[in-house]
Amino acid sequence: MSLKSIVGAFEDFKRQCLASENWLVKYDNSGKQVWIEVLPDRGINSPKIHKIKCRMSIEDVPAATMYDVIHDGQYRKEWDTNMMESYDIARLTDNADVGYYSWRCPKPIKNRDVVTLRSWRVKGDEYIVMNFSVKHPDFPIKNKIVRAVSLLTGYYVKATGPNSCIFIYLSQADPKGSLPKWVVNKASQVLAPRVLGSVHQAGKNYPAWKKKNSPDVKAWLNPKQNKLPYIDPAVLSIQRADSLENVDESSKLDGQDAEDSS
Repeated sequence: MSLKSIVGAFEDFKRQCLASENWLVKYDNSGKQVWIEVLPDRGINSPKIHKIKCRMSIEDVPAATMYDVIHDGQYRKEWDTNMMESYDIARLTDNADVGYYSWRCPKPIKNRDVVTLRSWRVKGDEYIVMNFSVKHPDFPIKNKIVRAVSLLTGYYVKATGPNSCIFIYLSQADPKGSLPKWVVNKASQVLAPRVLGSVHQAGKNYPAWKKKNSPDVKAWLNPKQNKLPYIDPAVLSIQRADSLENVDESSKLDGQDAEDSS
């Protein structure tokens, strides 16, 4: 990938984060908004890709701190209650690496995981971290977990003052399967706002936590501190959604509804 195309990818991600056309508001409360993308209905040919965007106005945490929270894998274990397992695998450059992440889905939907290539950019008071799915020969599909596909997922953070910022999360993903409507609704109206609240609180707590946990180590800002091995890009390939098994979970009831009806 050329330097020009890399710059273009960051700019395209930023454009999507700030766009408003074809986005439907699903939640708007207390400075938090959640949208889902609305595309023309093509019947059976309609894509099963789910695209969601979350925006939060933060008035008490600097943009640089929120950027640190996104990057700090050790700290993520402290606040990301949906995470099952997460770790970095290898790096390609000073601002690109490959990692693994798995997360819990609402019962009785099967849990998901991804292997992604992540890249990041700091430009003035603007921070971008984005990823897409790749295949790595040493990290095949696991039993009892559905391998999802991130077509484009990431964060856009922009300072609005010395201690305030706009925080945007955007995800275009294929969950590999037919999900029931309640999952999409619950993700946009309940789970996403809850996660935004957790991220905000994580930002407020981060400085105190970091003082006690390797305060001088931030490899995402200081590449010389990065101990990950380098990986040959030829080892990786784009994870195509159509190469993975689809799981039909469209008839699954919400775990809470199932308990209420039993």
